[in-house]
Amino acid sequence: MSNTKRVIYFDNNATTAVAPEVFEAMRPYLTELYGNPSSIHNFGGQVGFAVEKARAQVADLLGVRSVDSKGHHSEIIFTSCGTESDNAALFSAMYTCPKKNKFIVSKVEHPAILNVARELERRGCRIGYIPVDSHGRLDLQRLEEMIDEETALVSIMWANNEIGNIYPVEKIAAMAHKYGALFHTDAVQAVGKIPIDLDNSQIDMLSLSGHKLHAPKGVGVLYIRRGQRFRPFMIGGHQENGRRGGTENVAGIVAMGQAAAMAKADIGEENTRVRALRDRLEQGIAAVVPSIRINGDPDHRLPNTSSISFEFIEGESILMLLDQLGICASSGSACTTGSLEPSHVLRAMGLPYTAAHGTIRFSLSRYNTAEEVDFVIEHLPPIIARLRQISPYWDAKNSGR
Repeated sequence: MSNTKRVIYFDNNATTAVAPEVFEAMRPYLTELYGNPSSIHNFGGQVGFAVEKARAQVADLLGVRSVDSKGHHSEIIFTSCGTESDNAALFSAMYTCPKKNKFIVSKVEHPAILNVARELERRGCRIGYIPVDSHGRLDLQRLEEMIDEETALVSIMWANNEIGNIYPVEKIAAMAHKYGALFHTDAVQAVGKIPIDLDNSQIDMLSLSGHKLHAPKGVGVLYIRRGQRFRPFMIGGHQENGRRGGTENVAGIVAMGQAAAMAKADIGEENTRVRALRDRLEQGIAAVVPSIRINGDPDHRLPNTSSISFEFIEGESILMLLDQLGICASSGSACTTGSLEPSHVLRAMGLPYTAAHGTIRFSLSRYNTAEEVDFVIEHLPPIIARLRQISPYWDAKNSGR
């Protein structure tokens, strides 16, 4: 008899389960099809063909239709993860635009962007940080005021990993180009959840990560618009048209391709059934739990993401008690878990500490069910009530002190 505890996984913005179809697609490339895709012989050639098929599948998801003289979608570069793709984009802009030393990012970017921006600042670049309002919406007027002819690159995420806000990146790309600046977007959370058509946008570079759309960890993509100058971040052999050295992670790349094809087929479900589950979760909690805030832009949010602040208690305590029930959620970005400070996103939004410290992120996927949502709605309110009973802040609020 199994003692395995039931797991209700609502932490899909941290990572996703590898889809069974994805695992089966990659399996042969972990066992019998182990050739090097750069080899001349047929055994390696069939592996190289699988890499190019995956490249075409990713291109199709992103709306990239142009091919090079070999019939390949050479604007799609395979990397190890979204972080590598972000690093490659920003450092390339620094090297290919030596006469410009200004970079603009938002205050709510992922650490893979913000920490690179700080490194660029240490190297002598000027960094502009775009603020957000209390709903996490970008100050576009401030952004336009900040862009000038000295700007090398503007990098704004397509969707925020903590609160789910979707940002108008096509509009921002046009603003950047007006001043001759490049535009990059970290689309790690957006890809597969909202439609993307890069051929009809002005985006110069885009980053994504496989493990956010049901592929395994260890594979990512950097899109580089055709004709855009680029200096490699990973220097080595001729792989990826000389733009990313190192023997390809073939199994991961094949998995990425299969996941991309499935994401395109399922994008309607993300925006209907998954969105309905998210709304059901929020409404069910709001109906019975007082003093909460649902964070983010109510009109422009990812369909799977819900950030809820439970005032006057600690989010880590909520997560520990949820975990005892097999419910997996997050206090924000998995990349910053362990810090005692509220997330930089919530601080940028100006949330009071009494709310920011009690913020939980639920992020769903197409594998979640209404039964799981109802289980959380049933078991979360008693947890909140229990924690508030022992909270001096909650006692002070209700006593009027």
